[in-house]
Amino acid sequence: MSAKSTDILFENVRLLDPASGLDRPGRLLVRGGRIADHDLPGAEGAPEGAEIVQGGGAVLCPGLVDIRVEIGEPGHEYRETVKSATRAAFAGGVTTVAVLPTGTPPIDDPAMVRLLRSRGDDPGSLTLLPYGAVTKGCKGGELAEIGLLREAGAVAFTDGAQAIASARLMKLALTYARGFGGMVVQHPEEPSLAGSGCATDGELAIRLGLPGIPTAAEAIMIARDIRLAELTGGRLHFGHVSTGEGVELIRRAKQRGLAVTCDTAPQYFDLNENAIGDFRTYAKFSPPLRAEADRLAICAALADGTIDAVASDHTPRDADDKRLPFAQAAAGGTGLATLLGVTLTRYHDGTLSLLDAVALLTSRPAALLGLDRETTAVTPSRARGGWRPAGALTAGHSADLCLFDPDRAWRVVAGSLPGHAQNTPFDGRALEGRVLGTWKDGLRVLGGEAQ
Repeated sequence: MSAKSTDILFENVRLLDPASGLDRPGRLLVRGGRIADHDLPGAEGAPEGAEIVQGGGAVLCPGLVDIRVEIGEPGHEYRETVKSATRAAFAGGVTTVAVLPTGTPPIDDPAMVRLLRSRGDDPGSLTLLPYGAVTKGCKGGELAEIGLLREAGAVAFTDGAQAIASARLMKLALTYARGFGGMVVQHPEEPSLAGSGCATDGELAIRLGLPGIPTAAEAIMIARDIRLAELTGGRLHFGHVSTGEGVELIRRAKQRGLAVTCDTAPQYFDLNENAIGDFRTYAKFSPPLRAEADRLAICAALADGTIDAVASDHTPRDADDKRLPFAQAAAGGTGLATLLGVTLTRYHDGTLSLLDAVALLTSRPAALLGLDRETTAVTPSRARGGWRPAGALTAGHSADLCLFDPDRAWRVVAGSLPGHAQNTPFDGRALEGRVLGTWKDGLRVLGGEAQ
């Protein structure tokens, strides 16, 4: 991490700001850790003493906002620590993450929310935004103290990869969260149908002898909870949606004006169930990888705006968690460092414009959590002077920035990724879209000039 410069001037960059629709060549000035201006005349000289960053035509956009991240710390530091997750995030251009509450102990107590937020308060650190648990211990039995968690700084409420199985509890959660301006995030999988399954029910699961999970498990849970959202008026968000039937239900709910949103993860629009190959545990996820028809439906939902954000679904696992028979191996994959590159595959194949692809990683997830507003109900102060909005290149916003070349090729190699966790399903994959530099609060935390 470099020492802070009073002024930083980015020269010869393509300014990309989905929040305002900005997409043009230009220059951008950072002053005192905040964006000062991007409407600088081309002939205007650099401020005296400013650090000059030559972009070489690369894209300069807001730092990425990842709304679904699991961090091993506390409780599973052997999988990952905050420090190692920060390295992975900055390498992927990610400057803000929403952290799932399923650690040990779980984030079902206001003190845990405040502790985790404080870990991201130092200048130049990764911003950590904790989810609060919906139920105590994320066990699905008794509601957590939603109001106190929200007051402490929880950005939304979820039990992570544990579905809220009880319709009564889900109704109560939506009702209480609405009273505090909060959103409930559901893992869309009906648990009695999912059971001990580990692959999508179908020909491949049968051939491999693996217990299957029907795609209907996702659709049934989504249909139930949409009805509960309609009943309560609560804000409902579905994480890592993976099936065509699921996104169609969400599409219809949006058309009816319900407060229903969703995200997906790169594996569900870039891989299909064939990636598990001969019991390849690095491609085991929850929900499991789907058939090609579902993958194409997710791509279509990205293109038409049904899906509101792309989240990494970053789930660090130790090698021993994966070196087990497929049915017993832990689900999940690391995704912070590969989030941008895999998302840009949908730009390179024409599914998305570059502006729309970046929006799914910046302004749209920021808006879901209220991070795009100057003021918010979640107001714990940051170490350097209060809340700063995220997800845009607007003057006055914190200078969280990502510089990347959308056409630069690189290859994913497990064992060489930044950070501790290496359990990537994209091992060996050639990607186009390389992060060249990341700045947090105006501090250079990765790279610098384009090469």
